[in-house]
Amino acid sequence: MTTGYQQPRTNQRVNRTGAAKNPHRGANPRDTLIDIAEAELAEAYELPGAELAPDELELEILAQQADEFTCGSCFLVRHRSQLAREKNDLLFCSDCEG
Repeated sequence: MTTGYQQPRTNQRVNRTGAAKNPHRGANPRDTLIDIAEAELAEAYELPGAELAPDELELEILAQQADEFTCGSCFLVRHRSQLAREKNDLLFCSDCEG
């Protein structure tokens, strides 16, 4: 039997303080252990074609070179050959000006 989302739920019982009862109260503690084990198993599973974790990547960060500039619009470091214009001490690349 399907119910609409706007219909009030009648299957939850309310205790004397007005709070809904916890459906998991008194549940078997072994059920919780199984859920934790399944979560750990899911974290260890790697999908094919997945990206590498950040600690497995190696990047060398270089400072901006003399023949490069930072675009004042897209904030990407571009080669000087892509310089389109300069306005108010800001440099703009040809991609942003086009």
